[in-house]
Amino acid sequence: MARLTIGKLDDHVIDRLQERALANQRSLEGEIRHVLTERVNPRSRIVQFRERVQQIAALTAGTPQTDSVVLLREDRDR
Repeated sequence: MARLTIGKLDDHVIDRLQERALANQRSLEGEIRHVLTERVNPRSRIVQFRERVQQIAALTAGTPQTDSVVLLREDRDR
């Protein structure tokens, strides 16, 4: 595998990456590796999106949902 050195990153960016690393129980290097890999692999982003959609849907399981078309029409008619 290749090595990569990145310089002149804003302190805020590094702080946010460190926060993410801590939240994801990774090292800073591991988090940066994860972010870069995730960003260049669109397939993994689609999988993550679908997983997140399922998580959100599970939060409202059993709750009747209204079609957004109906809501838009009601809003337009006000």
